[in-house]
Amino acid sequence: MDYDAFAIEWEAAWNAHDLDRILAHYSEDVIFRSTKAMRLVGYGELRGKVALRDYWSRALDTQPALSFVVVDVLHGHGMLVITYRNQRDVLAAETLRFGPDGLVVEASACHRPQGRA
Repeated sequence: MDYDAFAIEWEAAWNAHDLDRILAHYSEDVIFRSTKAMRLVGYGELRGKVALRDYWSRALDTQPALSFVVVDVLHGHGMLVITYRNQRDVLAAETLRFGPDGLVVEASACHRPQGRA
């Protein structure tokens, strides 16, 4: 799998705010963890693409200027970490683990706490 190409497409899908394009990278039974999900939908672990669609739909609706710039792509065995900055220049990272079909089966988002450069 070409992780660098994946990260380029991941960034482009998010910056287009194209939810179907974003979700095309994820398996139907994906598990996603994020403290931001906790604040927006009430729980920090989402299970399944339907729950992920609901969360990201809300996130995109509440942040119309949302954009990402990939800073680095770290390769692992069956996984990668994408570090990026958002439209407010906040550093974040997504750890993505892939299934044999090349779709993300598990993802975790980590964000720099507000107030830290």
